[in-house]
Amino acid sequence: MKIYTYSKCSTCRKGTKWLKEQNIAFEEIPIRETPPSMDELRQMLGYIGDLKKLFNTSGQDYRALGMKDKLPTMSTDEALELLASNGNLIKRPFLIDTDKGTTGFKEDVWEDLLK
Repeated sequence: MKIYTYSKCSTCRKGTKWLKEQNIAFEEIPIRETPPSMDELRQMLGYIGDLKKLFNTSGQDYRALGMKDKLPTMSTDEALELLASNGNLIKRPFLIDTDKGTTGFKEDVWEDLLK
């Protein structure tokens, strides 16, 4: 299991703390320096089913790039390529395993997903 995080993100810290408390093994990867691959992004899209849920819609990069207006007209491939090239645009934490995944941290969602 991999979790992509940003060290200054309190939600990411909550997610990794929760995983440790549950004794769930994971590999932590810095999302800004090493964004998820195109394959991982496609895989996650399959799990969550909504392209917009992959985006950090409250982030500065999202607003600076005008993604609110651009995203609805972008192809899936264009959006995924943008995410793969800019980890700041990805909703975090980004938790992915071989058969499941989610973005953001909500304890009840993670509990259902990982128990």
